[in-house]
Amino acid sequence: MPTRWPERVSWAINDKYHDAPGAHVRIYRQHELEQKVERAGCFLRGSHHAHAFHSPYWWLKCAYGLDNPDAPPVKRYHDFLCHLIEHNPQWARVTERALNPVLGKSLVVYGEKVTPSAAKYGKRSLG
Repeated sequence: MPTRWPERVSWAINDKYHDAPGAHVRIYRQHELEQKVERAGCFLRGSHHAHAFHSPYWWLKCAYGLDNPDAPPVKRYHDFLCHLIEHNPQWARVTERALNPVLGKSLVVYGEKVTPSAAKYGKRSLG
């Protein structure tokens, strides 16, 4: 799921962001998403933020026009992201891991399906 703060920045920069391919129309706070996962019958196993380097890309797209992928800053940053994905340098992994709690574009929540009786007692299902 998208994280609240980076998405709100995108919304503030460009109100058409809601309708852009790859954009999000809903934002949940972490506790709201975790409650939804639990109500769906899952035991929460953990969570983390991810994709910190992707937030500035979307901010640039919002600033230079969502339908303008060839704007030089957008194109350069896109090329930078592709380089990181293709080569996965250690400095980028370390830097992104440090930035994820603040700039991470995605909230990843892990859940494990549990039986109704196990959920009642806060235990995971073993079968």
